[in-house]
Amino acid sequence: MKRLAMLLGAVLATAVLAACGGASTGASAGTGGSMSSMGTTASEDHNAADVAFAQGMIPHHQQAIEMADLAPTRASSPDVKALAQKIREAQAPEITTMTGWLTSWGEPTTAPSASGGMDMDHGDMSSMPMAMPSASTGGMMSEADMAMLRNASGRDFDRMFLTMMIQHHRGAIAMATTEQHDGRYGPAKQLAGAIVTSQTAEITTMQTLLQKI
Repeated sequence: MKRLAMLLGAVLATAVLAACGGASTGASAGTGGSMSSMGTTASEDHNAADVAFAQGMIPHHQQAIEMADLAPTRASSPDVKALAQKIREAQAPEITTMTGWLTSWGEPTTAPSASGGMDMDHGDMSSMPMAMPSASTGGMMSEADMAMLRNASGRDFDRMFLTMMIQHHRGAIAMATTEQHDGRYGPAKQLAGAIVTSQTAEITTMQTLLQKI
């Protein structure tokens, strides 16, 4: 009987130790998982797609504003002048917002490939050479296109402005759609969504105006 009591005691002691060890291990694993999760969350504020979106959209908006600034003195259609003013009022604050993001992220306000590795002044772009329009440049106008627009007036300006801005907007929508799919930073994705919505509507407006001018 004494031997049986000793054997049962040993078995019970072993079971208790095993239970305590498992609980300790589980607690450690849970804590480690939580810390790992917090680390991942902390690093997911923005990604390369967010940076590329802001760096690409800033000069894109600036060119749209340069085009819009020509309308008051060159356009003949009140509707074109009103649309140009609307574009300027919408996109100028967005430039400020995106510049703030890049500054807070410690990133240059333009991609190195867009300026030969040097940051650009984003005020007046009238003397900056533009790439020829293509899918890769987001619908940007070439310097030759901009020169034609600067030299146009009246109905010719109206039609040229609308045609170019439709292409310009389509490029912005493509860039914004990429940000919606690939970006991580919430405010950037929200801005991208707003750009898609507003500029899609403006394309419809411009297509209607083109039919009337």
